[in-house]
Amino acid sequence: MTAVRTLLAFDFGLTQIGVAVGNAVLGTCEPLTVLRAREGQPAWDQVERLLAEWQPDLLLVGDPLNMDGTPSEIGERARRFARRLHGRFGKTVELVDERLTSHAAKAEARERGHRGDYRRDPVDSLAASLILRSWLDGSG
Repeated sequence: MTAVRTLLAFDFGLTQIGVAVGNAVLGTCEPLTVLRAREGQPAWDQVERLLAEWQPDLLLVGDPLNMDGTPSEIGERARRFARRLHGRFGKTVELVDERLTSHAAKAEARERGHRGDYRRDPVDSLAASLILRSWLDGSG
C-alpha cells in the first residue's frame, strides 16, 4: 500500500457534511467545504469532484460515539456513509472518534468572532479539520 499523503475528512451530519483536507507528510489540515445532505445523503457527484480534485490516499469519517465510548444512534448512519464512500469510490476509509469535535469547532469559531448562526455559517468543515487533526496526532 502506498504511504498516506493526502487525506479528506468528513464530519457527517443529516443535513450537512463538513469536509477538510490534509497532508500527512506535512502534518497540515484545513477546512474545505460543507456539502448539503438530505437525510445524510450528499450529492455524490460533489463528493466525486472533491476526490478527483484532491486525489486523497485515505478518507476519514468522524464516528460520533457516546461519551462512554458506546455507539450512538447517529453513529450507525455515519458508519453507513463511510461504507458508501468505500463502495462508490473504492477508497480506503477509516472511522475516527469524533467525540466533542463539533463542540470544539463551535468554541473555536466563537473565538474567531463567529456570531453563532450555524445554519447560515456552519462550522462543519472546521469540525472535519479537527477530526483530521486528531487522526494526524494519533495515527499519522
